Amino acid sequence: QVQLVESGGGLVHPGGSLRLSCVTSGIIFRIYNTGWYRQAPGKERELVAGVTSVGSTMYADSVKGRFTISRDNVKNTVYLQMNSLKPEDTAIYYCNIGARWGKGTLVTVSS
Repeated sequence: QVQLVESGGGLVHPGGSLRLSCVTSGIIFRIYNTGWYRQAPGKERELVAGVTSVGSTMYADSVKGRFTISRDNVKNTVYLQMNSLKPEDTAIYYCNIGARWGKGTLVTVSS
């Protein structure tokens, strides 16, 4: 059974940092592209960052220069380092791999 478990969310002040993790199991992690999405209240889910099976990355314009996605094929884990957080980054963040989704982790950026 494929499982994706996100963690690392929380409440942070503007300008702060968080590191999200998504641990996967039941899937051959290393062969899949994977990514982080987010959904803010009242908005559609959007792609934040992606990393291919060979390590190429892409970012939404809104997070370029602030977020970094990475993967560890030994730990079957994908990470999202988020720096210089803004209130508009507030959302539930979801991990996606092989068309499967985790349950998400809430990030709240507020003073």
